[in-house]
Amino acid sequence: MNVLIIEDEVPAAEKLERYLKKYDTDIQVLDRLNSVKSSVQWLSHHQQQVELIFMDIQLLDGKSFEIFDQVKINTPIIFITAFDEYAIDAFKVNSIDYLLKPITFGDLSSSLEKLEQMKKDLGSNGNAVDINAVLSQLQQKSYKNRFMVKLGEHIKSITTDKIEFFFAEGRNVFLFTNENRKFIIDFKLEDLENMLDPQTFYRANRSFILNIEGIIDVVVYSNSRLKVIPRLDFDKEIIISREKVQAFKDWFSGLN
Repeated sequence: MNVLIIEDEVPAAEKLERYLKKYDTDIQVLDRLNSVKSSVQWLSHHQQQVELIFMDIQLLDGKSFEIFDQVKINTPIIFITAFDEYAIDAFKVNSIDYLLKPITFGDLSSSLEKLEQMKKDLGSNGNAVDINAVLSQLQQKSYKNRFMVKLGEHIKSITTDKIEFFFAEGRNVFLFTNENRKFIIDFKLEDLENMLDPQTFYRANRSFILNIEGIIDVVVYSNSRLKVIPRLDFDKEIIISREKVQAFKDWFSGLN
């Protein structure tokens, strides 16, 4: 597989190339670019040679999203970045995955395996793989699976299976883990709705997004509403309005 790396940090690009060779010695890195300008020039002439692009978001002369304004990219992309807040923008383009630095070999392997499996599925009849079909199907299944949070001077990555619910209070949004720890995150609930797997997470009201695994009971409440009992002991009630009861039931029963 031919790969292009767009990354302005030399150590990060070198580490990524080592991981790629470790994953598959047949992977060829055609070039390493570090700016929007050089990427636009390269892709304008050589994109047909590339099967996968690894792209940092913050480059020497701007954000990599500026590349898409100047050249049409028909190649799958895996974003690798330290900036968690750009996830939504990444998923609007040809994003296969969104990996947060520092990446691990396991992170990289999971992303490459996802792309390989989709190619196998779409090419199982012996026909050439339609890369647009790969992009379409992968993007439909691409949801954020971890969040970067700060713990004092430290940075921690929390996977979504460890999250009980998200709670908004004032201008702040908090993530609560299954260890009953609370972290503030730089997303609005409206943003999170588009980033999270709707089979697992549900926007209950203006204050809560719930993980179905974090619900231990649902009871009928006054005025035809529902009250959700979370697994965590929390001092705020989680109420499903009468207008949302049916939608909640559909989600809770797996119909949506």
